[in-house]
Amino acid sequence: MADYPFQDIEQKWQRFWETERTFRVADDPDTSKPKYYVLDMFPYSSGVGLHVGHPLDSIATDIVVRNKRIRGFNVFQPMCFDAYGLPVHHFAILHGF
Repeated sequence: MADYPFQDIEQKWQRFWETERTFRVADDPDTSKPKYYVLDMFPYSSGVGLHVGHPLDSIATDIVVRNKRIRGFNVFQPMCFDAYGLPVHHFAILHGF
């Protein structure tokens, strides 16, 4: 198996994201909009791939956020990390990690 040139790939995409301002977030100065907060779970490996809860969770929150934005809300949607959670813990116990 060939080595994966992650350093080249990472540098390429980090330059692109910086140039294109891909992840730029602008503050919405319109304070008259109602605020809405949606906390998303960070998708992490469960030891045997992503478990089905991750896409379902992301799809549901994406629908809610898009709906609220269309309806005029100022939405804040951070992504959290839940310290691996039960699926990974259970996998580790079963496999002696």
